[in-house]
Amino acid sequence: MRITAEAKSETRCRTLQAATRLLMANGWHATTTRDIASAAGIATGTLFNYFPTKEAIAVTLIADALQTGAQQFSSSRDTNDTLAADLFSLIWTGLSNLRSYRGFLGPAAETIFSPLARSSPHSPGDSIRVDHLELVQATVTDHGFPMPLSPVTMQLYWTLYLGVLAFWAADESPGQEDTLALLDQSLQLFVASLNGNQGKGIV
Repeated sequence: MRITAEAKSETRCRTLQAATRLLMANGWHATTTRDIASAAGIATGTLFNYFPTKEAIAVTLIADALQTGAQQFSSSRDTNDTLAADLFSLIWTGLSNLRSYRGFLGPAAETIFSPLARSSPHSPGDSIRVDHLELVQATVTDHGFPMPLSPVTMQLYWTLYLGVLAFWAADESPGQEDTLALLDQSLQLFVASLNGNQGKGIV
């Protein structure tokens, strides 16, 4: 029997909703693809037609949240802001959209964004990294820095970003104010490196 596009979309959505419930309730390590398939009311083999791994499910959830955050950032962006303020807004808007996933985001990110994972073909987290860095490069360029930024510069930024992400996922301070301070300091460091490298012509 042929499955319609509408039925496929409904199954995909139901699977993501089931995964979110289980991951939030049981955590990253205790949730299996078999559990997710059962909660979604489908066979495990059917789930693999949509998401080949648990990591692929998490990447979809994270990517959708970050895309929403990027759209919010673009629509509310103040053209008078400094580069540091712009990047702060971009990152914090993304984190705000990931808030409902904090319960499993830390351990999931360790797997998804591991440098070892990137050495494998079609790393599930690589699409998130590429999309985010492209937006960062465009933002930096809007502030007068040449394009493209060097691989070393972008690696510095990505390392800072992952550090902030991991810290935020476990931050229990009121309003995650400790993360706000870390993010501010990290971006000041990054922007200072851009200014220093621009003077040397190696941005």
